[in-house]
Amino acid sequence: MPDMLSVLLAQTALATLLWLYQWRSGNAGWVDVFWSAAVGVTALVYLASGDGALPVRVISALLVTIWSWRLASHIFKRVASDQAEDGRYAAMRASLGAMVQPVFLLFFWAQALLAWLFSLPFRVLADHTTFSWPLLIAGLLVGLLAIAGESLADRQLAAFKARRDSAGKTCREGLWRYSRHPNYFFEWLHWFSYPLIAVGAAGGAWLWLLPVVMWLFLWFVTGIPYTEKQALKSRGDDYRHYQQTTSAFFPWRPKS
Repeated sequence: MPDMLSVLLAQTALATLLWLYQWRSGNAGWVDVFWSAAVGVTALVYLASGDGALPVRVISALLVTIWSWRLASHIFKRVASDQAEDGRYAAMRASLGAMVQPVFLLFFWAQALLAWLFSLPFRVLADHTTFSWPLLIAGLLVGLLAIAGESLADRQLAAFKARRDSAGKTCREGLWRYSRHPNYFFEWLHWFSYPLIAVGAAGGAWLWLLPVVMWLFLWFVTGIPYTEKQALKSRGDDYRHYQQTTSAFFPWRPKS
C-alpha cells in the first residue's frame, strides 16, 4: 500500500501546478475538480492494494468511483464551459485584493490536505475483514441515495438556469423547494456510508468524524457562506425571501 506521506506530497505537488494554472486562467474552480478526483483515485489505489474482505473493498470502490466520477465530471463541465468564475472564488478574489494569489496557494494546499484526509478512510476499509453484511448493505444504500440526490439537485438547478426567464431569480423547484443547498446536504450524507461499512474495523471509529468535518466546511468555510453571499449579490430581495422561507441545509417543508 502506498506510503501516506508520499501520497500527501504528490497531491500537494499537483495542487501547486493547478494553482499556477489558475493564476494564468483566472479561474480557481479547477481546485474542486482536483479535490473530488484526487480523493477517488487515491481511494481506489488504497482499496486495490489492501488485504481486506473482497465485498468491503468492492462496494467501497463502487461507491467512491461513482461519487468521484459524477462530481468531478459535473464540476469539470461547469468550470470548462462557464466564462465567469464560480461565485465563491470570485467573491474571495474581490475581497483579498493583492493577497489573492498567496491566499489561493494556501487554499489549494489545504484542498490537497483535505483530499489526503478524506482518502485515509479507504486505507482502513482496504484492510477491513470483520464486516457486517447488514451494515455493508446499509452503507451502500446510503451512499447510492446520497449520490442520486446530489445528482438530481444538480440537474434540477441546471435545467432552471437554462431557462430564459431564470435570470435574477432563485430556483425553487424540486429539491430546491425544501433546501437552499440540497446538493451540499446530499454531499454531507454521502460521507456516512464509509463509517457504516467500517464498523468493527481496527481503528475505524474515527471515520465518524468524516460527516462532521464535511458539515463544518460546508456550513462555515467553502460552501454556504460564499454561495449565499454571491446569491444575495446577484438576486437581491428574491434570495432574501428564499432565505426566510426555505431551510438552509436539511430538507424541510418551506414556511408560508
